[in-house]
Amino acid sequence: MTPRAAGSANAFSLPFAEFVAIIAMLMALTALSVDIMLPALPMIADDLAVADPNDRQLMITAYMLGFAAAMPVYGPLSDRFGRKLILTVGLGIFVLASLGTLLADSFSSMLLLRALQGIGSASPRIVGIAVVRDKFEGRDMARVMSFVMIVFIILPMLAPAMGSGILALGSWHLIFVALLLFSLAIAVWVQARLPETRPPEEREPLSVRWLGHALYRTVSNRETLGYTIATAFIFGPLLAYINSAQQIFVESFETGELFPLFFAMISASLAVAAFMNGRLVVRIGMRPLSHAALIGFVVIAATHLAVVLIYGHSPSVWLFCAFLAANFFCFGMMMPNFNAMAMEPLGNIAGVAASFVGAITTAGATVFGWYVGLLYDGTVVPLLSGFLVLGTLALITVLITERGRLFKPHHAAPAE
Repeated sequence: MTPRAAGSANAFSLPFAEFVAIIAMLMALTALSVDIMLPALPMIADDLAVADPNDRQLMITAYMLGFAAAMPVYGPLSDRFGRKLILTVGLGIFVLASLGTLLADSFSSMLLLRALQGIGSASPRIVGIAVVRDKFEGRDMARVMSFVMIVFIILPMLAPAMGSGILALGSWHLIFVALLLFSLAIAVWVQARLPETRPPEEREPLSVRWLGHALYRTVSNRETLGYTIATAFIFGPLLAYINSAQQIFVESFETGELFPLFFAMISASLAVAAFMNGRLVVRIGMRPLSHAALIGFVVIAATHLAVVLIYGHSPSVWLFCAFLAANFFCFGMMMPNFNAMAMEPLGNIAGVAASFVGAITTAGATVFGWYVGLLYDGTVVPLLSGFLVLGTLALITVLITERGRLFKPHHAAPAE
């Protein structure tokens, strides 16, 4: 099976499995760049003289802010100059920033380089989604994104264990060496195997007028805007968890060296959900699956928080993991569908649309995740409260979006 162009009989020769693998690796670079260093945060903080333990979370926040800031740039550039060139530029920036981290001698310089890494990795994230939208649409896109997420999730869920293994061999600098080698390998694979999905005759002029028109089309589409905002709310809890996971497991639950194991067990539920979504979405539809998952997310978060408050602020680590795994299963059933629904109406400006969706969701989620992580007080209550509040806001946003779709549609929506 080979990918087929959306709405066309044209095809290119790359096998479906390899296509999914390349897109997954491009998108996994961001998650890997965050998760692989979680075990090393205390060491980095000690070596770079970080006084407040919560400030080590800035290693993640700086990366994600750079990532979000660069997203609006890569989409329009890839619409104008093609996907592969812009992929190469972004991966090159990431490689250079990774080299710089090996020489960082202060926490401020490290944060600057982490932001630069985020700027570089925004290209694979944005252009990867645009490539998928170039070739697929609707439920087929949601199916592809589900299979992408399986690979995308499995690699980062193993990342803390990989980071611990690397630390056993030497200093935390080796983690950045690993990221450098990984990004170089992806760049070579893309150049050798990924066809250009934005041929010259389909490229748009890079003018202020065209960009303004494309951006207006994006933000004025109720479905795109609504699911973009909802994704920002629902992505926030995941980043809050990642920000504070090392502190929660090592300090609150005293899991010690078993932290990567617990992290992987919880993350595995995301992969299971992505696999199930890929199998079910074509038959059932994006909306029924994602809406049921969103309701489930809120109910699970409310139940978890109630249990913790009633029975004490320090539940067993196994109960905590079970509830979080259930939440992340719901998350895995939402994200591919929310992204596909946000991108669905804007296929001919996929680069700009991917930039807008990615920038808003990442920037919003980063701020939400940073704030919830900052509230860490030695218990899981701030994290679970964040899950409930942000999940509820996502649900309200989806209800408003769908009400507009049912009663005041701006365009004919595909059957779900």
